[in-house]
Amino acid sequence: MAKHNKKRNTMFIYETLIREVVKQSVNKDTAKRDIAIGVLKEYFKKGTQLRTELDLYRTLLETKGITPKLAERLVNETVKQHGRVNQKRLFSEQSAAISAINKQISKSVFSNFVPNYKDLATISQIFSDTTKPKKKVMLENKLIQRLADPESASSSVKGVSTLVLKSFVKRFNDEYGSLLDEQKELLSKYIGSFADDGTEFNFYLNEELGRLKETVAKGFTDDEVRDDAGTVEKLKAVENILAEFAQKPLDNEGMITVLKIQGLAKELRA
Repeated sequence: MAKHNKKRNTMFIYETLIREVVKQSVNKDTAKRDIAIGVLKEYFKKGTQLRTELDLYRTLLETKGITPKLAERLVNETVKQHGRVNQKRLFSEQSAAISAINKQISKSVFSNFVPNYKDLATISQIFSDTTKPKKKVMLENKLIQRLADPESASSSVKGVSTLVLKSFVKRFNDEYGSLLDEQKELLSKYIGSFADDGTEFNFYLNEELGRLKETVAKGFTDDEVRDDAGTVEKLKAVENILAEFAQKPLDNEGMITVLKIQGLAKELRA
């Protein structure tokens, strides 16, 4: 079987573009950020084969904690629906998206870190007509086991969201004091990302990281800051942390860090 080609993996193209938007927002390169957003909107809009295949990927990636029988039915039906995707049009749309990324942004976009890459590769092979039957059955069985894993299940999106929100608020209030309006907004968007594909949260986070980076940069111009070597070093450390968020997904600990930086930014603006 041929080696998995990530550039022909629809979900990978989508995920790496999302991370490019984050990276360019942090770098304050609004031109490249807007181009990346434009590519996302153009090539993954409703009615395209890319969007159709993307939704099928999401079905298998985001479903968890169902019964083995239901998981098997879901995989079979998703593969069946994928068989209706116009492969010629899909290949053409992928080629156009790849060309737009290479020419309008950079070939380095495809080097962006995508944490669930192995899962994307597995689903790609399940969807592919060139995967040998034995290999496909083994991959499907592995996916069914993951879908039916009770450890990955949640009773409901609302339940998980409420639990996470309470955990964040309590932890942050106990250690750092009451939440600012911008911190509440960030948490609200983050919790909402459990119910959708996280796109709205990612775009909001892009803007917020850009705002924080700009605020920290302005902090260096303050006379009191320039005269305090310790404070300068701390601000430099914060700059590095913000830059790192463009290279990796934001986990729970990362959220706490961003909330703390939001508090710092409030002090710098005071």
